[in-house]
Amino acid sequence: MSISATEVKFDEETMWVTLDDGRTLGVPLAWFPRLLLADAVERNDFELSPGGIHWDALDEDISIVGLLEGRGDRTLKRPAA
Repeated sequence: MSISATEVKFDEETMWVTLDDGRTLGVPLAWFPRLLLADAVERNDFELSPGGIHWDALDEDISIVGLLEGRGDRTLKRPAA
């Protein structure tokens, strides 16, 4: 079974993703620096696909599976704890 996004909205601190199974995820924009630094027009210029959300101009791709697993931006290398 695959779960897809049906809607994406933003407030000042959070990305809200509505899923086709009825759930809505609230994800901190701080997890995705490109979205955090983008303006409202850039944030709202996305495409939904069966597996995620894509922002061409921001070079950002977010998978629904990753959101459900609580993963943020994985392009930045973080130091080991």
